[in-house]
Amino acid sequence: MTYQTIEVRKLTPHIGAEIFGADLSKPLGNQQFKEVHDALMDRLVIFFRDQRLTIEQHKDFGRRFGKLHMHPASPDVVPDHPEVLIIKADDKAKYIPGEDWHSDVSCDPEPPMGSILHLTEVPPDGGGDTMFANMYLAYEMLSEPIRKLIDGLTAVHDGEKHYRGRYGNDDRGRVYPRAEHPIVRTHPETRRKCLFVNRFFTTHIVGLRKSESDAILEMIFRHVETPELSVRFKWQPHSIAFWDNRCTQHHALWDYYPYKRYGHRVTVCGQKPC
Repeated sequence: MTYQTIEVRKLTPHIGAEIFGADLSKPLGNQQFKEVHDALMDRLVIFFRDQRLTIEQHKDFGRRFGKLHMHPASPDVVPDHPEVLIIKADDKAKYIPGEDWHSDVSCDPEPPMGSILHLTEVPPDGGGDTMFANMYLAYEMLSEPIRKLIDGLTAVHDGEKHYRGRYGNDDRGRVYPRAEHPIVRTHPETRRKCLFVNRFFTTHIVGLRKSESDAILEMIFRHVETPELSVRFKWQPHSIAFWDNRCTQHHALWDYYPYKRYGHRVTVCGQKPC
């Protein structure tokens, strides 16, 4: 791809790029928006440095890509901005958001298109990196017999598995989203096939015995962790990561206790996987 208004520096052959020449605090012109979008489609996750955004500017950037998503469970949102999640961990945290490989809110009937995370505070001695994995390549690296086995199968993604009791609030009587999605989905824009199951939310494969389902899912979950599929992003203050939630999984590392990591995340609505 060629770009006129931005510079795209690839971080690995298969996934990830840093974007230079875009100030996300200002509205993107049509050409620059197209190039940022094209870079996201090509690299799956894109990173921006030295971006000082207000909450409204963060939301405005997200809205260029679609309607903003409302998280179905987390109470950690910016006051008066329910579309903006607070992503934080410190010496009092019992867990961190995203501490295992996953796709955001895949339990929704229409899982998000993508997420835009802006970190303003990072651990002083390093740590807190985020890893992103290419689910196109994860599918393509499977042997042909395994691809034939899982093509056409569906799996259940259940928010109950992950959200119940997680946030320390009283969620008695609350119903969390649950949905059935293809194990192999077709990306609605690129039309490429990719894996769409993850350890956070996926509970079982429809139509299989439990032992069969557990074995196949565990094989896929371990396959997703293959190092060659991923890029590792080292955060700096005021960095932004924007990932395509439809064809990636990500994993946030918690190796910085007792230091603090803080930021805001805006998520863009998606559509039913097929």
